[in-house]
Amino acid sequence: MADSKMTHECVAVIDFGAQYSQLIARRIREAGVYSEIVPHTISAQELMNLKPVGAVLSGGPASVYESGSPKLDSKILSLGIPILGICYGMQLMAHMLGGVVEPQPKREYGKAELEVLDSKDLFCGIESKFIAWMSHRDSVVTPPAHFRITARTRNTPVAAISNQDRRLYGVQFHPEVVHTNRGKQVIENFLYRICQCKGDWTMQSFIKETTDNIREQVGDRPVLCALSGGVDSACTAMLVHRAVKDQLTCIFVDNGLLRKGEPQLVKETFGNQFKMRLVCVDAEDRFLERLSGVEDPEVKRNIIGEEFVRIFEQEAAKFNNAKFLAQGTIYPDVVESGIGCAAKIKSHHNVGGLPENMKLDLVEPLRQLFKDEVRLVCKELGLPDEITWRHPFPGPGLAVRVVGKITKERLEILRQADLIIQEEIKAAGLYGDLWQVFGILLPVQSVGVMGDQRTYASPIVLRAVTSDDAMTADWARLPYDVLERISNRIINEVHGVNRVLFDISSKPPATIEWE
Repeated sequence: MADSKMTHECVAVIDFGAQYSQLIARRIREAGVYSEIVPHTISAQELMNLKPVGAVLSGGPASVYESGSPKLDSKILSLGIPILGICYGMQLMAHMLGGVVEPQPKREYGKAELEVLDSKDLFCGIESKFIAWMSHRDSVVTPPAHFRITARTRNTPVAAISNQDRRLYGVQFHPEVVHTNRGKQVIENFLYRICQCKGDWTMQSFIKETTDNIREQVGDRPVLCALSGGVDSACTAMLVHRAVKDQLTCIFVDNGLLRKGEPQLVKETFGNQFKMRLVCVDAEDRFLERLSGVEDPEVKRNIIGEEFVRIFEQEAAKFNNAKFLAQGTIYPDVVESGIGCAAKIKSHHNVGGLPENMKLDLVEPLRQLFKDEVRLVCKELGLPDEITWRHPFPGPGLAVRVVGKITKERLEILRQADLIIQEEIKAAGLYGDLWQVFGILLPVQSVGVMGDQRTYASPIVLRAVTSDDAMTADWARLPYDVLERISNRIINEVHGVNRVLFDISSKPPATIEWE
């Protein structure tokens, strides 16, 4: 949960295990209202302790009639706050209040034309028909007593329901996804017409409250900040520095897993330009020794997470026994590491990869923010565009892009290839259109021919994706001439590579990173 000291009006998103839960929260925040994701096991009293002005019941993969399916404290539906059920959330609401939910002979996935039957409340100001995104196998076939059917599709006669007296609403479609072309307005109608929100969630207010909270948390004690030079750690360093000034010491660990020129960039930007107290630790040999022979990506992440913490603990002893470690954890890190109701996708080194016996208390000011919100904070803090709009780089660095065993030689091959990729993408004017673009080195070799000689060398995979928040992503349709230049340069300039592949997988089912 978010910091209880936040004073914004809050809409709680009650999570039933859907990856879309984070997208719901993000859409609410985009509308200017703070949202907080809570587990479906929350009690009515715990929910009211958050003082929410409304709640959203998320979708989920279960069926309401299955044994062991996620439930909801029934008292929540009688709290008097506006509640919007989405997909499974609507089905559960209907089921709990006496309606009938059944599996349907025709499942409904993808776009469907929604017909609005009641243009009040959720559908106020929206045309009578629009395209909505469906993803369900069960449907409400009989609404609870005193509920009206407010929308339908060809295959789903009960696509939305409402009980205005109890301020309970449900939609079978997903207004949070961009494929629902009036989804933004549906959410805003719920927030502003039904919940009567004021809309006080801004990055300016976040910065003020967060810096106040940091000061209260750390007092007058020293703080160390894990600074990598990426967007998240840079934003964290700036927030903590604004809050406690010279109590902050930034620690940059050169673990040998960074991109070409990265150590020099960090020293120049934060040490010289922003005049922060910066300590650089050369730990390449230490990390590579621990990672020697390791192939399993989860083990890699855990080793890297533990080594980072141990280094910071050692550095803390040099700074009046600093008690706090600031790091750039953001919400997708938490979600993918399997925190709360979400399934574990992979352990992020700064969440699931942290050792249990840490000696430092964490300061994580960005833990509840999505990447796009972090960038807005960066702009407010005056960070240069070069940092603000920099593509995400995984905390474990190239360790999770060199698939399989890690050696200095393999790392250098990938560094050179990745530098070429970055140069060509920027030269083509495509960098700003992409969420991420990078190379992956595979642990296989293939036959090639160069100068009439047989080669047996490694392939580089080019990964380029577009996304809004990293929770979902689509592969980028790069122009053929750009792909050709990247391939030619890598094969000609990087010793040990004779083939370049292009990854055309979306997330889901794939993830953005390979490990």
